Amino acid sequence: MDVTFMLLSDKDVEELVKFLTTNSFPYHRITAPSEELVRQLVMDGRFDADGVRTYWVYGDNQRLGLVIVERLGSQCPTFDLRLVEEARGQGTGVPVLQALTSMVFTGQPEAHRFAGRTREDNIAMRKTFLRAGFLKEAHYREDWQLDEGGRIASVTYAILRRDWERGSRTEFSWEDVE
Repeated sequence: MDVTFMLLSDKDVEELVKFLTTNSFPYHRITAPSEELVRQLVMDGRFDADGVRTYWVYGDNQRLGLVIVERLGSQCPTFDLRLVEEARGQGTGVPVLQALTSMVFTGQPEAHRFAGRTREDNIAMRKTFLRAGFLKEAHYREDWQLDEGGRIASVTYAILRRDWERGSRTEFSWEDVE
């Protein structure tokens, strides 16, 4: 799949509102944002601010989703990926994440690591991270507050620049102290 990214512009606010309010995002903190909330987030700089850039994601000439890249200019940028419902479960995430990693490491020479986070029950995304060369680095127990109450763990995955360059994965021992 040929994946490309197009920077979100001021002219895209209506498309952004439509995208975020007509798709469900069950594994995000805000699963179904309202139009009012999206417009407020735009005004607050959620999608474009110092260290934050948002891109439309395209694959095979179709809009697949949206990615917000944060902490640009730091040694460890992070991202929030949201795919359209029709693109989920189709194997789309791996080429998108690989292309995104290439874009970040190519465009951000100071980036040493690139990381993302999801809920522990988002098995599809966790497998996507692994298939795209990322490694699980953290498992935060009861970190994610659920809408219906209760908590679930969040899990962070990252890839090192040198692993991306080599096409390898540097493993480590989880329980290195006894």
